[in-house]
Amino acid sequence: MGTVVDDAASVEFHAFFERHYAELSRLAHLLTGEADAADDLAADALLALWHRWDRVRAADHPVAYARGVVANLARTRIRSAVRERRRVALFWSQREERTENPDVAGVVDVQEALRRLPFRKRACVVLRHAFDLSEKDTALALGISVGTVKSQTSKGMAELQRLLGTQGAPLKVHAAAMARTGDAGGRNR
Repeated sequence: MGTVVDDAASVEFHAFFERHYAELSRLAHLLTGEADAADDLAADALLALWHRWDRVRAADHPVAYARGVVANLARTRIRSAVRERRRVALFWSQREERTENPDVAGVVDVQEALRRLPFRKRACVVLRHAFDLSEKDTALALGISVGTVKSQTSKGMAELQRLLGTQGAPLKVHAAAMARTGDAGGRNR
């Protein structure tokens, strides 16, 4: 039988889970570009948080800590996928899988453009423009300096604008984030 402290921690964690699971899943989806993996990554992150819940709940910014865990898990997943693709490429000839003039929705365009960005730029752009986090909160989530957030976000947005051929890239990134869940503005901050 658990103690009162254990029960209180369990209730507190459950409330944290309910408040932030959808947001963490959306973040994982935008970072990896894999809808199917997003829920798993969010669940894995929350499991890791539960194992360290005493430290997490004592942190100044538990949500930033959670976002950082998701970002690290996403980075690991992406690196693993890249290694796997390289192994497959050794055995199979590469062929061009692009189609000429694809007729796709704007959301798909943005997701593809995001996938082309290096991880840190993508993470900064997604957290700043899709999740409307401040530079400070983005820095906390990724474990980098505010200056790095500014630089990587600026460079990432310039690259997205080049890839998308538009000045409206921030709005398109935000729209792509909301298309995942159908959320029109009910984000957790």
